[in-house]
Amino acid sequence: MKKIYLLITFLFSAGLSFAQPNDLLSLLGEEETTDYTTATFKTTRIVNGHSVENCGEGVLDVKISHRFNNIRNGLYDMFGLDGATIRIGLDYGISDRLMVGFGRGGREKIIDGFAKYKLLRQSSGKRNMPVTLTYLIDGQIKTLKFEHPERDNKFSSRLYFTHQLLIARKFNERLSLQLMPTLVHRNLVATAKDKNDVLAIGAAGRIKITRRVTFNAEYYYVPTGQIENYANCLSVGFEIETGGHVFQLHFTNAQDLTYKGFITETREDWFFKDPATGRRLSGIRFGFNISRVFTLKKPKGLE
Repeated sequence: MKKIYLLITFLFSAGLSFAQPNDLLSLLGEEETTDYTTATFKTTRIVNGHSVENCGEGVLDVKISHRFNNIRNGLYDMFGLDGATIRIGLDYGISDRLMVGFGRGGREKIIDGFAKYKLLRQSSGKRNMPVTLTYLIDGQIKTLKFEHPERDNKFSSRLYFTHQLLIARKFNERLSLQLMPTLVHRNLVATAKDKNDVLAIGAAGRIKITRRVTFNAEYYYVPTGQIENYANCLSVGFEIETGGHVFQLHFTNAQDLTYKGFITETREDWFFKDPATGRRLSGIRFGFNISRVFTLKKPKGLE
């Protein structure tokens, strides 16, 4: 009898050691829960483009963005600070999954609006999902006066649209990566060789340096044969969180702040050769984003 008791004890112990976590929870009378990943990125933008993050329900995010002139003229124009492109925007969380927003930029006087919905959320436990998946649709209207008003200009020529999937994974507390397959549609293009529909793929990431500081990088690649004259957009910088504000300081070769702008209309690489003079020039620009959030609707349970 003693030997049988020892055998049962051994088998039970071995079973516990090889049991899955949900089996152990069942033995303890506890139900396994789903743990959703949070703070894959600090804000709803990485540099120029969106991240998978949304504003929380009832949260308003006021964004002010600047892109200065390129730095190549040095002190003559304070490394580009004498001129700037500005965008002011408002983002609002309708729910924890759905966010909408609009903004207005100085370059080409573009008004843009978007909706962003979180389809999947990275999670572990009862529901295991390796990535967060978000869908973004963005529309832009150019309100600049037509260059040739005597022509038969159509309102549709002012419209641009963007569809984008944001696929991100937070690997640990320090590292997050994101892929962004993108389609930009332009009703009016500059030349007959330019395509109305432009496919691009973006890649981005962040590395957490301290509790409040991260290093961000973002790159958009446009396969050849779609645009006659363009440069791929590369942006790097730092993100600093200070209470209710988030400051993003970065360097980029893109002047525009809209999708159709920084993906299809970036003309200068970080470093390039002037075809007319043969001189080595720089297309680098300094820029920053400022984000300030306001809670307009109290979370449920705190009302």
